[in-house]
Amino acid sequence: NQGIKAEDIPVVAFSVGEEELAGFDTAPLVGHLAAWNYFQSVDDPANAEFIKSWRGFIGDPERVTNDPMEAHVIGFNLWVQAVEKAGTTDTDAVLDAIIGLETPNLTGGIAKMLPNHHITKPVLIGEIQADGQFEVVSASDLVPGDAWSDFLPESKLIEADWTAPINCGNYNTETKACGASAL
Repeated sequence: NQGIKAEDIPVVAFSVGEEELAGFDTAPLVGHLAAWNYFQSVDDPANAEFIKSWRGFIGDPERVTNDPMEAHVIGFNLWVQAVEKAGTTDTDAVLDAIIGLETPNLTGGIAKMLPNHHITKPVLIGEIQADGQFEVVSASDLVPGDAWSDFLPESKLIEADWTAPINCGNYNTETKACGASAL
């Protein structure tokens, strides 16, 4: 960190979590921040059960969990629900069935699959602690995932909607075109 102290210039990392910090001396990083949708330190019964289960499975009582792991828990649970709803593992049927399904996340909220095949998740800001964990210092309400940015001119008019009649991941709302010609 080149000697930059959090109290002088706090740095926010967008791809640093518990797993990345596990191999570091975190003393010089204490107080810096990270943005994720999940931190192991979140106090929630579902999270505590997941951590216990993971550590039991891996056979390491100190092993950390992280945001990508929570994303897989959510994705797998939504997939199971969609297979049950569709009555099959056929890809197209599952893709149709998954839209609108909800499952608990590990931070106390609900993840909902939207028509754009993105989910709702909170945004958490965590402060790095000496033990390599994060103290959540800010948490948003659930934020709907968006496949395209309204702030970039190239994608301002593009949306993803995997329901009829659009059924397209890059649909131009102005030209009504789908696919590469929409961009």
